[in-house]
Amino acid sequence: MRLILLGPPGAGKGTQAANIVTKYNLPHISTGDIFRANIKQGTELGTRAKAYMDKGELVPDSLVVELVEDRLSKDDTQVGFMLDGFPRTIYQAEALDAVLGNMGTSIDHVINIVVDPTVLVERAVGRRICKNCGATYHVSFNPPAEEGVCDKCSGELYQRSDDNEETVSNRISVYTNETAPLVEYYEKSGKIRTIDGLQDIDKVFSDIEKVLK
Repeated sequence: MRLILLGPPGAGKGTQAANIVTKYNLPHISTGDIFRANIKQGTELGTRAKAYMDKGELVPDSLVVELVEDRLSKDDTQVGFMLDGFPRTIYQAEALDAVLGNMGTSIDHVINIVVDPTVLVERAVGRRICKNCGATYHVSFNPPAEEGVCDKCSGELYQRSDDNEETVSNRISVYTNETAPLVEYYEKSGKIRTIDGLQDIDKVFSDIEKVLK
């Protein structure tokens, strides 16, 4: 099973990604992990990527594709994989199709978790995190028993500096503009599967399971 997982910030993509890789025993492949692994190992691809990152520049699409292609050549991907955070552009999507085509395979499903942007902003702005243990709460959806105090360890709760309406709205806008062409690209191939991310976490995963049966 070869999957691509799409979803805006705050849609619960991380939770569903963990559920998918556990249930189906698939390697979870993200570009961030690939970058870090190659840089840590001092590979030729990692050295090239680090040169761009050290200058605060985006790693070029062509190099990102090389890194992903290298990762997909590993033995653990023979059973399948889940790509998270890749592809991000039409160029990357077309290159991925070419890479997989050369391997004699292709993407089976593109899971697209969709949530209304106004809800995503509300989720992020109301998020509170424990300074001590990292537990996450929400002022409306999952408040602590005592305001500002963690239920688990009595640590102080705080709001991340980037969990403000302007920053969150901008992140979502960038994601939407970036992803819209990809959604259209995979709609043409009939591989995209839209999942309502507003539902309960278990119901979201249940819908994903139905798609993957």
